[in-house]
Amino acid sequence: MEYNAETPIYIQVIRDLKKKMIKGELNPGDKMPSNRELAVLYKVNQNTAARIYREMESEGFCYTKRGIGTFVSEEENMFENVKKEMAEEVLRNFMHEMRDLGFQKDDIIFQIADYKEEQE
Repeated sequence: MEYNAETPIYIQVIRDLKKKMIKGELNPGDKMPSNRELAVLYKVNQNTAARIYREMESEGFCYTKRGIGTFVSEEENMFENVKKEMAEEVLRNFMHEMRDLGFQKDDIIFQIADYKEEQE
């Protein structure tokens, strides 16, 4: 994973883990990597890995069983809500960037339609 300097690394890792949950790469109830494994996987220090899990647990995305490990939340409808929230964030950023480039709403719609045609 390549990190950007604008966003803290732990937030970028959390976002990546949420995407894996949404795509079904991490399913409800699955055991997640240990702190050490997560640190190696994402090339972060173990304190950052621990923070990632603390943040995710406080948001309800995972839970920890002492001595056993960290597991993906078993609340399935949560992932649909997260998918929608993440999509809205992507769209918000996209619209902001397009407007910064001087595009109006109709121009943006045309650009999307044109892009879609090129991809088919």
